[in-house]
Amino acid sequence: MFEGLVLHITDRSSRGRAEQARMVLSAGCHAEIYEGVEEFADRPPTRGIVLCRDDDTSGGVGAAVEMLDRLCIWMPIIGTAYDPVPEQVVGAMRRGALGFVGLPLRHGQLRGTLRSVLREIERHGAERQRAVDARSRMGALTGREREVLDLLTEGSSNKIIARELGISPRTVEIHRANMMNKLGANHAADAVRCRLEAMLDVNRIASTSI
Repeated sequence: MFEGLVLHITDRSSRGRAEQARMVLSAGCHAEIYEGVEEFADRPPTRGIVLCRDDDTSGGVGAAVEMLDRLCIWMPIIGTAYDPVPEQVVGAMRRGALGFVGLPLRHGQLRGTLRSVLREIERHGAERQRAVDARSRMGALTGREREVLDLLTEGSSNKIIARELGISPRTVEIHRANMMNKLGANHAADAVRCRLEAMLDVNRIASTSI
């Protein structure tokens, strides 16, 4: 079931990384190790699951979520910690983790959590990725192009948009064409859908307790 699955291990402790990597490999997965989530910027992961040490020294789940968001990447995250208390687990899940496992890793717990996370990815992973992709495209828009899109979302015509923004209808057409091109939209409905998808919180889409 886990053949070819890549687990990205983030932990400040070299001993901790080594212990987790051995367990991950023995579970039939491939292990990539990082001292911290800052390394994502140097070599961003593109597939797999992040095993993130959830403590102050490593930045925790929240830092991993923020880093991946800045890179316009969505990846499932499993928090890890020694002797985690319920409040820590709940906090990590609220920040975006799809699961949590105690350290040192144990085969049964790791495999059970991976199965649950893979089911969640199958159900909602594509939706989360669309939201991240839409956010990336929205980030390319200028302020004026965003204003045009906002008014377009409200159902405004080019003439109404021109009046609202104090520009000519022809200028609206130019901004609208540039906006559509950057969003990869063929129709106004596509642009509106992209805006709505970009507003979704990828860490709250059909969130579950795993």
